[in-house]
Amino acid sequence: MSSTISWMALIFLPALLLPLANASNPLVNSDSCQRRCGGVDIPYPFGIGAGCFRPGFEIDCRNTTDGHLALFLPDFAVQPGLAPPEPARVLNLTLTPRPRVLVEVRVAHQCFDDAGKETGNFSGGIVNRAGVYRVSNTKNELYVLGCSTFMYASRGRLGRRDNESLAYFSGCVAYCNNARSARNGSCAGIGCCRVDIPQALTNTRMRFGEWPHGGIDFSPCNYAFIVEKKNYTFMAADLRRAPDSPWRMPLWLDWAIRNGSNSLSCPQARIAPGYTCVSNNSTCANSTNGMGYFCKCGKGYEGNPYLQHGCADIDECKQPETYPCFGKCTNTNGSFDCKCPRGSKGNATLPNGCVKSTNTGLIIGLSISSGPAILILFLGSKIIIRKLRHDKAKKLKQRFFNQNRGKLLQQLVSHKSDIAERMIIPLKELERATNNFHRTRKLGGGGHGTVYKGILSDLHVVAIKKSNIMVNREINEFINEVAILSQINHRNIVKLIGCCLETEVPLLAYEFISNGTLCDYLHKEPQRSLPWEDRLRIAAEIGKALAYLHSAISVPVIHRDIKSANILLDDALTPKVSDFGASRYIHTDQTGITTLVQGTLGYIDPTYYYSGRLTEKSDVYSFGVILIELLTRKMPITYISPDGDGLVALFLKLLGDCKLVEMLDPYVMDEGGSQVEEVAALAVLCIKPIAEERPTMRQVEMALEGLQTRKEPVFDDFLAEINQGKHLTRRYSSTKGNICSVDVSRQYSQEEEFMLSAKYPR
Repeated sequence: MSSTISWMALIFLPALLLPLANASNPLVNSDSCQRRCGGVDIPYPFGIGAGCFRPGFEIDCRNTTDGHLALFLPDFAVQPGLAPPEPARVLNLTLTPRPRVLVEVRVAHQCFDDAGKETGNFSGGIVNRAGVYRVSNTKNELYVLGCSTFMYASRGRLGRRDNESLAYFSGCVAYCNNARSARNGSCAGIGCCRVDIPQALTNTRMRFGEWPHGGIDFSPCNYAFIVEKKNYTFMAADLRRAPDSPWRMPLWLDWAIRNGSNSLSCPQARIAPGYTCVSNNSTCANSTNGMGYFCKCGKGYEGNPYLQHGCADIDECKQPETYPCFGKCTNTNGSFDCKCPRGSKGNATLPNGCVKSTNTGLIIGLSISSGPAILILFLGSKIIIRKLRHDKAKKLKQRFFNQNRGKLLQQLVSHKSDIAERMIIPLKELERATNNFHRTRKLGGGGHGTVYKGILSDLHVVAIKKSNIMVNREINEFINEVAILSQINHRNIVKLIGCCLETEVPLLAYEFISNGTLCDYLHKEPQRSLPWEDRLRIAAEIGKALAYLHSAISVPVIHRDIKSANILLDDALTPKVSDFGASRYIHTDQTGITTLVQGTLGYIDPTYYYSGRLTEKSDVYSFGVILIELLTRKMPITYISPDGDGLVALFLKLLGDCKLVEMLDPYVMDEGGSQVEEVAALAVLCIKPIAEERPTMRQVEMALEGLQTRKEPVFDDFLAEINQGKHLTRRYSSTKGNICSVDVSRQYSQEEEFMLSAKYPR
């Protein structure tokens, strides 16, 4: 996207770590160090003044404009030619359970006068000397306010020139036609838009796109800010906020012990000079937001792990609310003993868990006179204990079932009782199928969970997805996926065998697909052979699955995240569409729905990305990108040409210049013949910028079927019927290897150019 860009930076880009001073004695003059300012405690490694902080963790205590003391992050260097930023005020500092800093920063804005001239205050890139901070991706969200406001942010390093390339990480667009169109509490694109932010964000440098600004009378300014989740609710009056009125927002920063680009994880940190977890009872934990580590006190201890003897034993007996004991409590180092009082036995950590023991003398007497009675008492106690444990486990399973929306799932599939009964799999069945989730049954895993191979009692071979964590949004996506897949039966859609809701996070059991994903097959080294006939068949069968979802079921489904990583392949290279967590139903009387944007950059429909309007044509666009991926064997998410073009933009450019052969996979050129031209033309139709000009998936399916059955150009009339001669004409080359079949119009709007040429982060 070529435009003059207004730069603004909000917070923290890492620089080189300063040398550690006095690493053997991390805190000097501790008795004289100030440990509180403006009502905020200041734990080490933070500190004020020389010898009181670890390098990179210095903070300032200064007077505010109202004369009160407050904590601030220190003044940092700024980019040449840019105004110094307003200092970030510190509201809270935490060491455990997550190391975070709550700061308050001024909202950035871009304003226009009556003549449309841009005014505003844009600060430069703020540099933290040691790079210890990352913007928390789990605690914050990004808001953009305005009318005709396009904003995106980058990961650019300090010192880059304006014309150098940057990797974009997030952004959104806000529209409004008049003051009445925006609604209080709604942030779905009308006057306000909201998006999540990624991990490891060290720089929130943002750009306001230079669009014609309208509505100056009711929206003179554009605003962009990162703010703590649930801390801001959009109000239409904010669009009329005076540009010179101070406006600040709180946001959370994650911090960790880091060493610039050579940040260490725990295994290396423990043997490296300057290791900071110096307390005898401290442990090391890897940062969950970028490289680096932090320290925490071990189980049963609390305090400051960054200080000698900083982790002290917890006296659990003095905290009955946290550590319940209904018997005799005895504190120990790092733990505690909770025993039933003398004369009783059982589990003292449970209410009424202790029961009176039978008198010893009575036992002796009974042992002499009534041996069978003793046996009955012994067996009875065993049965009672087993019953108590069973009831406890049953209650826990029921709690997890309710927590995981089990009743909602039953309602969604209640109209088909056989499905409801079949879909719910007991935990015991999955434990038996995987040998209690033994590591030898593990198929793979990542940041979100682990997949195990199992064999159910009915001899079904399944892949069981076990998540590491689950939040409310993910539980909703899980229920959405179960509800959709439980009612779908198609050869090219992965079959959901069932689910288990009796664990803290739900478990999903799918049919076992042995050959990984299409993405792995195309891009994972060493690359495997994929003949042209198989590529064409895979494309056609994916098209059948999507056409089935769009038009062959009673309530159509839009997948919303079609990409090669969500296409599974079996031993026969039969594709199976998977991952329906983001999918949406759309009733037959609707042409589309407005929703928060979800999907994967590189595959996502630009029209949907900018408007939030989701239609069946959004899946068509993503399918067109997969066709390009099959032709070129290049990954849309990461591929960038030497000239800075993304995969889609380069494909259109080379196709229009009759040079497509430069980026085609050699196997395609050797085996595809004239069919390559047909598939390339179909891909261009699918990725047309205007959604209404794209074919339906049913039309795409018919075209690919016709191409499979007859191996010469056969669907010119089909292309002409869909395209109606607006942006695409056909011509054929008689020379093999010099494909020049499509003349592509390059008249894209500004935002579409951005999407086609954006450099997506790896």
